[in-house]
Amino acid sequence: KTRRDLHRIPEPAYTEKKTSAYVADYLNNVGLDVRTGIAQYGVVGMMETGKPGKTLLIRSDMDALPIEETSGLAHTSRNAGVMHACGHDAHMAMVLGAATFLNKIKDELKGNIKFLFQPAEEGPGGAKPMIEAGVMENPKVDYSIGCHVWPDIPEGTIGVRPGAFMAAMDRFDIKIKGKGGHGAMPHLCADALEVGTQVVSALQRITSRHMDPLQPTVVTVGTFHAGSAFNIIPAEAEMSGTTRTFDPESWNSWESRI
Repeated sequence: KTRRDLHRIPEPAYTEKKTSAYVADYLNNVGLDVRTGIAQYGVVGMMETGKPGKTLLIRSDMDALPIEETSGLAHTSRNAGVMHACGHDAHMAMVLGAATFLNKIKDELKGNIKFLFQPAEEGPGGAKPMIEAGVMENPKVDYSIGCHVWPDIPEGTIGVRPGAFMAAMDRFDIKIKGKGGHGAMPHLCADALEVGTQVVSALQRITSRHMDPLQPTVVTVGTFHAGSAFNIIPAEAEMSGTTRTFDPESWNSWESRI
């Protein structure tokens, strides 16, 4: 029920007003000390056992994606053009469930647990503003954990591995400026679309021919826009995409390589 409630009210980054209120009300009903309005819409629920020990932080994200939901489910998104397509509704439900259970057995525990709900994971990067607002202090956090739903593993299974698990992501935007003209006179033009297709291919060769094959990397071109008519050579072409990598050296090299 909790996940479906949250699935109905998706909100994109830094607009998570209803989501934040839902989470805060839930944590208050559990009986935690709740702090809201952190880095705009961040929420933290604090559970203190009253006994000395470490402080654990359990983290969830909150924001949704700018995608129109067409699932037809009873709990489909009520906000046009926005849906929880990345599982943040499930993440919140899991952490709220953990808060409910752990608070019931807190007499058996020591130290403190912070249940953190972060806005703006999809793009703007809501973690840094929350850290700057002091969520890792008072009391100081000793360990942080979180998880992400993953459709490729069986239901009821938790996937773990040592080392880095989720890649560092960057976005790139490219605009190619050429010279447009009639489709029958290509010699008088600089075809931005044709150049763009070569750029897409060249970007793929960065991964296949320039990167260390022992360091996994991905480059994806997700959008490509050019042209206005079937017989006009476009003057401009635009594309956007993403890179993913694990090691800092490869990550820092992407801009110069592109």
